Amino acid sequence: MKQTFLLLTAAVALVVASCGKTPQPPVAEKIPYVVESNGNERVDNYFWMRLSDEQKNAETPDSQTVKVLAYLNAENDFAKAAMKHTVKFQQELFEEIKGRIKEDDETVPYFDNGYFYHTKYFEGKEYPVLYRRKDGTETAEVMLDVNILAEGHDYTGVGGASVSPDNNLMAYGVDHVSRRQYTIYIKDLNTGELLSDTIVNATGQSVWAEDNKTLFYVKKDPETLRAAVVMKHKLGTPASEDQVVFDETDETFSVYLGKTKSKQYITVTSNQTLTTEVRLIEAANPDGEVMTFAPRMVGHEYSLDHLNGVFYIRTNANGAKNFKLMSCPENRTGMAAWKEVIPHRDDVLFENYEIFDSYLVADERIQGLTNLRIISLGDGSEHFLDFGEETYTAGISVNPNGNTTLLRYSYSSLTTPSSTYDYDMAARTKTLLKQDSVLGGFDKNNYESKRLWATATDGTQIPVSLVYRKGFTQDGTAPLLLYAYGSYGSSTDPYFRSSIVSLLDRGFVYAIAHIRGGSEMGRQWYEDGKLLKKINTFTDFNDCARFLINEKYTSAEHLYAMGGSAGGLLMGAIVNMEPELYNGIIAAVPFVDVVSTMLDASIPLTTFEWDEWGDPRKQEYYDYMLLYSPYDQVKEQEYPNMLVTTGYWDSQVQYWEPAKWVAKLRDMKTDDNILFMDVNMTAGHGGASGRFERLKTVALEYAFILDLEGLKE
Repeated sequence: MKQTFLLLTAAVALVVASCGKTPQPPVAEKIPYVVESNGNERVDNYFWMRLSDEQKNAETPDSQTVKVLAYLNAENDFAKAAMKHTVKFQQELFEEIKGRIKEDDETVPYFDNGYFYHTKYFEGKEYPVLYRRKDGTETAEVMLDVNILAEGHDYTGVGGASVSPDNNLMAYGVDHVSRRQYTIYIKDLNTGELLSDTIVNATGQSVWAEDNKTLFYVKKDPETLRAAVVMKHKLGTPASEDQVVFDETDETFSVYLGKTKSKQYITVTSNQTLTTEVRLIEAANPDGEVMTFAPRMVGHEYSLDHLNGVFYIRTNANGAKNFKLMSCPENRTGMAAWKEVIPHRDDVLFENYEIFDSYLVADERIQGLTNLRIISLGDGSEHFLDFGEETYTAGISVNPNGNTTLLRYSYSSLTTPSSTYDYDMAARTKTLLKQDSVLGGFDKNNYESKRLWATATDGTQIPVSLVYRKGFTQDGTAPLLLYAYGSYGSSTDPYFRSSIVSLLDRGFVYAIAHIRGGSEMGRQWYEDGKLLKKINTFTDFNDCARFLINEKYTSAEHLYAMGGSAGGLLMGAIVNMEPELYNGIIAAVPFVDVVSTMLDASIPLTTFEWDEWGDPRKQEYYDYMLLYSPYDQVKEQEYPNMLVTTGYWDSQVQYWEPAKWVAKLRDMKTDDNILFMDVNMTAGHGGASGRFERLKTVALEYAFILDLEGLKE
């Protein structure tokens, strides 16, 4: 890259003045900056909006920081002015959505190593309280009250709570910035006091060795935020003396830790889009050798677990695109010793599994729907759980113990609130332990869900899940919100969202397009929506939109689309391609400056995403990515009404991507439709950290599309 301008110290030209009663949007200054790559040049007029972490964290802001903050605050001021007439409605929606949530609530306890663990929320509190109860006693003890940790902070994220094998200590990570850089603390659960041991700039995840004094964790690269170095900490010693256990030097990989179900091995997994490598540390010998389970091979993805002297390996080796399950004895882990347990199938995606002493549970996706298959390790007999709905999602829940016949699983659908079950695999009986309460008079019998199939331009059948309130008339007049993600092989399952009821009760249809780029229809579904086939993701979505219009579930005048992060990229691409299909777009924390970000290895997430999007340093990928990159493809045309959200501290999609995109859209679009950006100045990728505070963004999003429909209450 080369800079072609001198940073101006003058304030950015912003116009937020009113013309009559109509607020005017800010006008961002254009300062040309040339982005170079392999002889290719692109001019970025808004590159000046980018700030480094050093600039953002400086006690005294420099002139560029002042300028950028002025622009972002002007965007927020404009958004507030533009939506001022909906403030009362937003508050009503917030209270309505919040009112469906049982404030005094708790999770179903699970048993592990002599204790029952559960999480509880209290009325009026934003954050959970972590509890445990010793087996044989009646009184639960507080392990961690996140509400106390959050006092005095705009943002609080807690992750990776890990209890030592002797049940006396708990390690946990805290992030008060929303950059996913955690500080790890260690608490004495007997006294409630914090130990002096403190570890900074970590992932938040940590794993105990069996000696109860050795803790493994992963440090992050301070610039790229890549989880790269596994460290070993001995209690009572300074973190500066911690030893490097494994350094993942390949910048396209990141590292995470785990522990096998047998608790005999700590796993160190190096992972990128196409390749995995697992190392093992004996939990009883934390200073021993770090062993490689199966050396990395490009294209080989695997994960493992261990119980009763046997390793189980989910792998795509030898052409098993949809994955298969293999096993081997713990003293012979080479691939030559692997034996097939569940074979590969072309029409079934083997997604996950759980092992018990006498049973194996396979989580499989068949024709887009999740299925749980129970297999007896004794006689090989098997059966499926019956869920009884047309469209739903189910999955394996928390099952830390192998010596049981009970499987804990979760279930939900577009009409059924999240439910937790225990299933007795021997007796074949299930027990509903809890179904989330939905207050405010919700009755699932008032709603209907369907699963439809849209035909893509190339003839591919795309599943669409949708839900509406009974009494809906299919005549093309109903408003419809269409959601999708479509990247990283992540499947968007039709689970229950209590907030959506606020739309359904006002006549909306809610739909999910299970487009290529996810894994709903198997691994090939993912392969057909990435790299040099990525455009399928966007055309699939537009084809689903057209299908819903043709089938008279809605019309272009009443169709709204929503997606976040990589789904925000989807939003940017579809409106560049076919803006006339939509009346409104919600793009949440959108990844829209694809080429520039993938060219810059210093930006968090870039290096290990080249296998997802392509490496634009190679001309073939550069040219292809330019074809769909939303920021690069903005053109002089009419665009739908648009709401864009971002977080100033976002570590996943930097705030400047949506900020630049909005500025360019304003400069080039030829319509008078609404376009505004809401910038959360105290949060990152996931928005506000409190369970109620984040609902204010949902209320804003809903007020935006409801207002466009002329609905004021």
